[in-house]
Amino acid sequence: MGRVYNFSAGPSMLPEVVLQRAAQEMLDYRGSGQSVMEMSHRSHWFEEIIQEAEALLRELMGIPDTYAVLFLQGGASLQFSMVPLNLLPEGGVAEYVETGHWAAKAAEEAARYGTIRITASSRDRNYSYIPNVPSPGMDAAYLHITTNNTIYGTRFTRIPETGSVPLVADMSSNILSEPIDIGKFGLVYAGAQKNLGPAGVTVVIIRKDLVGRHRPITPTMLRYDIHVENHSLYNTPPCYSIYILKLVLEEVKRKGGVEEMYRVNLEKARILYDFLDQSRLFRGTVDPSVRSLMNVPFVTGSKELDALFLKEAEARGFINLKGHRTVGGMRASIYNAMPVEGVKALVSFMKEFEAKHGKGA
Repeated sequence: MGRVYNFSAGPSMLPEVVLQRAAQEMLDYRGSGQSVMEMSHRSHWFEEIIQEAEALLRELMGIPDTYAVLFLQGGASLQFSMVPLNLLPEGGVAEYVETGHWAAKAAEEAARYGTIRITASSRDRNYSYIPNVPSPGMDAAYLHITTNNTIYGTRFTRIPETGSVPLVADMSSNILSEPIDIGKFGLVYAGAQKNLGPAGVTVVIIRKDLVGRHRPITPTMLRYDIHVENHSLYNTPPCYSIYILKLVLEEVKRKGGVEEMYRVNLEKARILYDFLDQSRLFRGTVDPSVRSLMNVPFVTGSKELDALFLKEAEARGFINLKGHRTVGGMRASIYNAMPVEGVKALVSFMKEFEAKHGKGA
C-alpha cells in the first residue's frame, strides 16, 4: 500500500518532505557521522538544532524577546499541573473556561492546587459551542482557555480580553494554523503531535515576568524558571522530536509561513463544511459560527452507517476517521500537513458513499 490520507487527531500526519529529509539524515546528520537520535544533547550539533528550532518558532509566530520559548516533555497534560504550580499562589484563585474534554481536564487538575472558578462552560450542550467569556475577576491569578477543541470541533474565533490578568492557552491542536497575537497571552502551551511535529515534545511560550512565581513545593523539573535558565537543557530533552519539529518549522517557512497555512486551512475547511452543509446523509455536530479549522466531527445519524463508512473509508486509504466516543460518528482532523488534495479526495468518497447509502436520508 502507498501513503494513506491520515486524518488522525494526534499523533497526526507529518509533511512527506520532512519524513524524507529525516530518512536521509537518519544515519549521518550533516556530516556528524551519527543520527540525531543518538547524539548528546550537550553536543554543538544538537545545540544548533534546538537554537534553530527556537529561532524559527519566534520568527513564524512573532514571539518577542519578552517571552521565553521552552521545549519540554510530558505533553499538554503535564502543563495542566505546571501552570497552577507556577502561576497560582497559595490561597489564590484561577479561572477556567470549560469548552471540551481537555479544558475540563485542565481545570480538574488545577483544582488540586487551589481554588478554581469555571467562569464559562459549554458542557450543557455537549461542548457544541463556545460560550461568552466574561472579564476575569481582579483576584484571578490567570484565565485559562483551550483555543481549539480537538474532540468536539470548536474553536475560539475571538480571543477573550483579560486586562491585567494573564491569559493562559492550550493551543495543542491549532498552533501555527492561523495567525495569533502572542502579546495577548501570558503563557501558551502546545503538545507537538498535531501541527508541530511528532509526539514527545511540548512547546511552552511564557512571558518572562511570569517566570519565577512557582510555589516552594514545586518539583524542580516542573519549574519554568529552571527550564528558562537552562535553555530547555536542564535534563536530556526529547532530542529527536525537537529535530523533527525544526524540520516542520522549516517547511512551514518555506511554504509561506503561518499566513499561508491559514489560507490553505480555510480552503480545506470550506471544502469539507460546504459539503456537510448540503449533504443529505452527513451532518456536522457544532455551531457553524465557531467551527474548528483543524478538527471536523460529523455523523450520519445511524451507528450502522457510521461503522460502514469507517470500514469502507479505511479500505480506500482514508484512515483514523473514527470520532471520539463522546461524540460518535466520524472526525476528520485536517491539520497543516493534510494537503488540499486529501480533503478533496475525502469529500469525493463521501459523495460516493452518500449516493450509495443516502436514499431517503
